[in-house]
Amino acid sequence: MKVSIDINCDLGESFGVYRMADDERLLDWVTSANVACGFHAGDPSTMRRAVRACLAKGVAIGAHPGLQDLAGFGRRAMSISSDEAYEIVLYQVGALDAFIRAEGGSLRHIKPHGALYHMAENNPGIAEAIVRAAAAYDDGIAVYGIAHGKLAACADRFGLKAVHEAFADRTYESAGKLTPRSSAHAVIADPQDAAKQALLIAKDRCVITVSGDRIPLQADSICIHGDSSHAAATAEAIHRAFVAAGLKAT
Repeated sequence: MKVSIDINCDLGESFGVYRMADDERLLDWVTSANVACGFHAGDPSTMRRAVRACLAKGVAIGAHPGLQDLAGFGRRAMSISSDEAYEIVLYQVGALDAFIRAEGGSLRHIKPHGALYHMAENNPGIAEAIVRAAAAYDDGIAVYGIAHGKLAACADRFGLKAVHEAFADRTYESAGKLTPRSSAHAVIADPQDAAKQALLIAKDRCVITVSGDRIPLQADSICIHGDSSHAAATAEAIHRAFVAAGLKAT
């Protein structure tokens, strides 16, 4: 029996000019996509095209809500209340789902973007607000969060499906956290190196940290950041590595 794991990517993360060719190529190698909903990236035209591309490729669609920060690409933490977190998530999910429903598709999951994703790990009120918004919108929806983190645990408590996520193109510290983006070694740019890390996570349920330690890491899904120039090449390298190792992306 083959080991199965989801490969997800962030998608439609542009504004005004849609990089259709890059995103379409990326969709050839992944099983699910997190589509930007307009706050950190993505305008209505981008969202519609991204949804259409996912449906054409048979890729499951998730909402990727972020902080209202186009200039900072949603990667700068903001001081928001739990009520505000609930409202911005619900607003963005509804906006994206309008395009999904209009095209005859369905929304499968929610994955917060950038700073909002990490704020949920440091602030229980933000984590609960995100999950409450997900449950209020659709109590059958899945919530993606960092593997065995607070957002995933909160989704479990609310009775939603928690998808534990790891990253192919980001490095890890010995404590199990992602290396901060301020570090020169935070991002894995080489597609083959990212594929090796993805294979280690999927097959051996562990990862090698920046200090050389091997630590356990169990995940249901492996993420590829879609905003990099090497995203499609990374996704293809991971897919081919999985096939060669007898793993299945699902």
